[in-house]
Amino acid sequence: MNAAEHLLGAEALARHGARIAFHCDGESVGYAEFAGRVERAASALVALGVRPGDRVLLLLRDTPEFAAAWLGAVRAGAVAIGLNNKLSEQEYRYIRTDSAARLAIIEDVFARARPDLTAELAHEGKLVVAGEGSPSWREALARAPAVPAFDALPEQPAFWLYSSGTTGKPKGIIHSHKDIPPAGQVQREVFGLGPGDVVLTTSKLFFAYALEMGFLGSLAIGATSVLNPDWPDIEPVAALVARYAPTAFFSVPSFYRRLLALPPDQLAAFRCVRRFVSAGERMPAPVLEQWRRATGCDILGVYGMSETFCVCLATPPDQATALRTGKPLAGIGTRLLTPEGREVPQGEPGVLWVRHPALALGYANRPEQTAAQYRDGWFCTNDVFTRDADGCFVHQGRSDELVKIAGQYVQPGELEEAVAGEAAIGEAVCAPVLDADGFERLALFVTARGTEAAALSAAARACEDKLPRHKRPKWIRAVSELPRTGTGKVQRFRLREILERELAGKG
Repeated sequence: MNAAEHLLGAEALARHGARIAFHCDGESVGYAEFAGRVERAASALVALGVRPGDRVLLLLRDTPEFAAAWLGAVRAGAVAIGLNNKLSEQEYRYIRTDSAARLAIIEDVFARARPDLTAELAHEGKLVVAGEGSPSWREALARAPAVPAFDALPEQPAFWLYSSGTTGKPKGIIHSHKDIPPAGQVQREVFGLGPGDVVLTTSKLFFAYALEMGFLGSLAIGATSVLNPDWPDIEPVAALVARYAPTAFFSVPSFYRRLLALPPDQLAAFRCVRRFVSAGERMPAPVLEQWRRATGCDILGVYGMSETFCVCLATPPDQATALRTGKPLAGIGTRLLTPEGREVPQGEPGVLWVRHPALALGYANRPEQTAAQYRDGWFCTNDVFTRDADGCFVHQGRSDELVKIAGQYVQPGELEEAVAGEAAIGEAVCAPVLDADGFERLALFVTARGTEAAALSAAARACEDKLPRHKRPKWIRAVSELPRTGTGKVQRFRLREILERELAGKG
């Protein structure tokens, strides 16, 4: 089986060939035309010396050209690796070395921005440039002789996803051809989407969430995806919603919060959307309530990870709350276990293990970590959940973020919940920090909606009113913005470093 053929082979085109696959920058690309672009991309890669199993780095904006190159690598039997275009040169070098990539396809704007790196790749014969520059990817597409799709085994690697690096260097997560057919399940079974529906995703396609919702999953169900080449901002996204009237809108809590700042006439465009979906972090209750008032719709939560690529849990449309993460999709196995491996009773917290048809093969070049988290077809997420009487899972935080204070475990998320909804506070994140005596204590970082003084005062008052003494933060600090990865996740270790530098200066 070749996963690209699963999405764009004869059977798929018989169903969807006449439909539009992508809208992007005024261009509309049909399924049949897009399938031809994927075939040409695969042929070009083979002509450039790429062989089955070779890794291909893709540093392009979110366009049909990126999508065709990504699936072209899969069709050729190679391994597609989409790159975050906001990484540092050091991070690109790390991924290049870690993946041992055979070729990099880099859009001209990024090639000009990284002249030293692209010069090295060109010197080694490992570069083609999409756009102005040489060697030219578009010339390679035009002259390559046609080749058939590679006959891949289900467990043969098809793409890697690099983790977002919230705690350190990113990990290469190896996915195989078997992992692409499950894409689109949540769109069909939970959100009621299908052929002819239009989806818009604010996250970028190198991120697993967008890769499923705005690319592979949308192709699997015969939908049309609206691609935004550039990083999203609220006004351009609102304009896309007004122009294309998407059926479903996929974003993250922090972006929904930003959208609420739009004037009413621009926010009114979102009333055409039938399904709003959020992932990546917990949805604050005030944001959910404000969104309901502004648009008349709930925001449904989904939970997944780069290791499964596809969604594991989703909130049914009639059960949306800020607390509930969702229920397992059909065919997804779940267990909540203690550190000793015992199942926890209903309502008690446990670490989530999942069995998923799209579960990755493991981590590249990290056998010990692979062995620790992948066991007998199950994956340890390191996320702590409880399960309620309706079978809904409620996220409690990360098991590796638990902090022992005065002999009792505290989850940083408890502090964040305590201050959520305070009018003076925009966002709040808690991180453990060592005090002068070497003990872990909690620091709470907040962004202000007005003055920093008002935000700090509100946070201190809420913690004192709602938390027992051992759970209250030792430090509360205001920051202008929260440090985030390219996928929008908060980098707690960066916040910890801010306070550590402050404390060191006082010492």
